[in-house]
Amino acid sequence: MSRYFFHILSGSVLLAVLFLAGCKTTKTIGTIVAEGTKEQTEFFDSMMEQAFQYETFSARLNVELQVPGREFSSRVDLKILKDSTLQLSVQPFLGIEVFRMEITPDSIKLVDRMNKRYVAENYALLKGQVPVDFNFYNLQALFTNHIFIPGEPGFTRKQYNRFKLNQGGSVVEAIIKDASDISYTFKADGEEKLLSTYITDGDNRYALQWLYTDFRLMEQQVFPMLMDVRVLINGNAEGGMKISFSKMETDTLLNFDFSIPDKYKRITFADILKSLSNSK
Repeated sequence: MSRYFFHILSGSVLLAVLFLAGCKTTKTIGTIVAEGTKEQTEFFDSMMEQAFQYETFSARLNVELQVPGREFSSRVDLKILKDSTLQLSVQPFLGIEVFRMEITPDSIKLVDRMNKRYVAENYALLKGQVPVDFNFYNLQALFTNHIFIPGEPGFTRKQYNRFKLNQGGSVVEAIIKDASDISYTFKADGEEKLLSTYITDGDNRYALQWLYTDFRLMEQQVFPMLMDVRVLINGNAEGGMKISFSKMETDTLLNFDFSIPDKYKRITFADILKSLSNSK
């Protein structure tokens, strides 16, 4: 089971980040505000005000990994130091860690403790193995229920006009495309809570859907306790994760140790992708 968690979780996160454009610029696609809707500045200001605020964030997750023909469940500990480090620790057996992943703005590391092996790569090297750059800030936003600008480290008022804003009923869509024609659709409710992020390529063949539900009050802030992640190919689900949050804390002192024993064997993301391909 450890081998499957190593492959599937790392593969799922890899698939997620593949859809986060690493392009450094985005196309401005105009502003459309339907009659009777809030002005664009007011809408985004409210979204920024409603967004989950933290400097450090930790949570206990129950993660159900799903791929065609297989399904696994495990406890996962999540720790985030805002704009610096995101760490996942997989503990399927009585709190015993078997797998750890750490992502920073310029690198990614994974440790498989059961098989005594690890991955440590920076994005410059990884770029040659995948079609787009990784973007730490976009992945951080997905895990913390934030809207984001693809490929950018932050989101300012000057960037509001990069979005097209549509409203249908009680749901507002904020849409942006990057220079690679990847489309990002963020859906929010009437209270400007982010309900979903939908990312798809120009041909609508590949898509990533990240849904947020079960919003609850956590330390005087509203946060979605359930996240449903789906990788879609031609509209059909080809795998994903269901994430349930508990034991959440913000702005506490966190330990981000990521020591790797000398005896562990180093492998690459190419090795993981090859293993995933062979397991199909």
